[in-house]
Amino acid sequence: MSFSELKDRHVAATAMVNTLRDRLNQKRQQLLDTDVAGYAKSQGRTAVNFSSTDLVCCRTLQGHTGKVYSLDWTPEKNRIVSASQDGRLIIWNALTSQKTHAIKLPCAWVMTCSFAPNGYSVACGGLDSECSIFNLNSQVDRDGNLPVSRVLTGHKGYVSSCEFVRDQDTRLITGSGDQTCVLWDVTTGQRISVFGGEFPSGHTSDVLSISINSSNSNMFVSGSCDATARLWDTRIASRAIRTYHGHHGDVNTVKFFPDGQRFGTGSDDGTCRLFDMRTGHQLQVYSQQQANNDQDVPIVTSIAFSISGRLLFAGYSNGDCYVWDTLLAEVRIIQLVH
Repeated sequence: MSFSELKDRHVAATAMVNTLRDRLNQKRQQLLDTDVAGYAKSQGRTAVNFSSTDLVCCRTLQGHTGKVYSLDWTPEKNRIVSASQDGRLIIWNALTSQKTHAIKLPCAWVMTCSFAPNGYSVACGGLDSECSIFNLNSQVDRDGNLPVSRVLTGHKGYVSSCEFVRDQDTRLITGSGDQTCVLWDVTTGQRISVFGGEFPSGHTSDVLSISINSSNSNMFVSGSCDATARLWDTRIASRAIRTYHGHHGDVNTVKFFPDGQRFGTGSDDGTCRLFDMRTGHQLQVYSQQQANNDQDVPIVTSIAFSISGRLLFAGYSNGDCYVWDTLLAEVRIIQLVH
């Protein structure tokens, strides 16, 4: 066989190997389905933006001087808002890591934040029991501070969570340490409906987290220190539609599955769980296996789903981030963040 023939075969074989490698990588990405538009997780005094393909840290947003409690994205995924124990909100350009707004609030410990669907307003709440709304297009004052455009008052406990209703810039739902959730009219500052409280089907302890159904914005779920999650219909404020049991500790975080028929939870008991919204059945439990039984199981502090729901991202109190396969209840990737 001549040299030229050997060379041609080598080139052809190399091309085939490269093609097979590309196909394998494409198949691997389809199976992992980690296109989560930069899943963001708070850690210490920084906000960490993970790349969507291989879950490696691509940017660290530094600027807070206290623990970061909450993050949210604009619908276009080009800006991030972070809420911190230092009493500040910071708006970041997600592409450049630059701060576009730094908002100082009168209360320490801002615990939650949320962008409006239009991306021009942001809400936050914390230990002062109020929810403050800021219009990012407003002019700053002489001290460089952005004025508050609306303050929502009425809760009798800290505001633990807030989320704008999808496609409605004037509707906001909050959860509070007073055991209630409230639907607000942001334009008037008035409460539209109160969920829980004196009603017997409400939570019996602090509400820690809420998630609005992306398929049906009339439905939302809440997680509480009473170890339950509850489903609410904004058209029926007098009672919870369903109560979900199974956890043995505070339900710190809840998140609807992309199909709107299921939702996930994360708890102080160290587990994440997947529930069927309609039947109340517990579909999966995602639990770490501890080699040392005497070792404390880290609590789940935050969760998020990939676009298809095949992967569940879970952040833990010890800084770990686990990526769970929601069908197999197996860990796909463990990413340590410190």
